[in-house]
Amino acid sequence: MEYVDYYKTLGVNKTASAEDIKNAYRKLARKHHPDLNPNDKEANKKFQQINEANEVLSDPANRKKYDEHGKDWKHADEINKQRQQQRHYSNQGAQGFAGGEGDDAFSDFFASMFGGGDRGGRGRQAKYRGQDYNAELHLNLSEAYKTHQQTLDVNGKKIRITIPAGVENGQVIKLNGHGAPGTNGGPNGDLFITFAINNDTRFKRLKNDLYANADLDLYTAVLGGEITIDTLSGKVKLKVKPETQNDVKIKLKGKGFPVYKKEGEFGDLFITYSIKMPVNLTDRQKELFTELSKS
Repeated sequence: MEYVDYYKTLGVNKTASAEDIKNAYRKLARKHHPDLNPNDKEANKKFQQINEANEVLSDPANRKKYDEHGKDWKHADEINKQRQQQRHYSNQGAQGFAGGEGDDAFSDFFASMFGGGDRGGRGRQAKYRGQDYNAELHLNLSEAYKTHQQTLDVNGKKIRITIPAGVENGQVIKLNGHGAPGTNGGPNGDLFITFAINNDTRFKRLKNDLYANADLDLYTAVLGGEITIDTLSGKVKLKVKPETQNDVKIKLKGKGFPVYKKEGEFGDLFITYSIKMPVNLTDRQKELFTELSKS
């Protein structure tokens, strides 16, 4: 396995802080993201390399293993365990494995532990689980409102996934077995997808609730009436009570964001009224307001 310098991949040095690594990853991921380079195979390859480097260096435990074992960092736990066992058996060597058939058993034991060649059919290679992959998927809020399918390109392989309605910004989902292939017949790693959601609507989202403002003209606010507002599920007519005050908030139950993986459940929509004062009044209108102020 060829050694890959993850620090070089992210453009940071070995003393970089966790924040330095995070910032370097985000900057490079945006630059080489497949959505921004749809027909650029080199950019897609670079994006995968960046994700792989970030997965290792952003995790303190993985980073320590990588610093100590380099390209073999994924097998650090097995290597350390084998080294402990080697020291143990080395200490016992003069007694339990000294000479003759004992040496053969000793050699076969380490051949099997370290994946050496077959010694008379007794040696066997260890199986290792494949590396996990990390990817970032960008969605608009209007897209996250509905369950839909998207196709991802992971290391040149097309993966079609269903994205349930209601996913949140920063949420991570796992796709079992879609990571790197295992070694010597070991299981594949997994693919972890982090959602980055851009708000392309006029609504503010907090969990499953949505918030928005609605303008009211002075006459409707004073006398009452009816207005039509847009929601993510379509237009809704609202009855406005007479003498409605500025900044009054009303709740539209069930008109918010869908609850993740709970079909038919929605949060609420909160509308805050903003009363707009009339402008460019005629002389007659000004007279009427004057009379009203004196009454």
